[in-house]
Amino acid sequence: MYYKSKRSRACDIPQKVKAEVWERDGFRCIICGGPGAPNSHYIRRSKGGLGIPQNIVTMCIYCHDAYDGVAHARMEPQVRAYLKSKYPGWSPYKLIYRRNE
Repeated sequence: MYYKSKRSRACDIPQKVKAEVWERDGFRCIICGGPGAPNSHYIRRSKGGLGIPQNIVTMCIYCHDAYDGVAHARMEPQVRAYLKSKYPGWSPYKLIYRRNE
């Protein structure tokens, strides 16, 4: 039987979170407004980004690819502003897996 690490489990996006984010984002990509899926981490999984609604946004495949690639620096302020508008007190510090917390 395979067990994921605590970090891996914390960074996964549960179906319940995907459903909540998809509805919050109006079932559309927050960048271009096209059809999308709630599968993009603001703080990347590789950096310990948690799979919680405050760290997940809906993006279409094209915007997600761009966000994961060369356009990240250009798109990041828009994603950050969007999440801040949805969650009072939002802070990137709260979105990172910390082993001892």
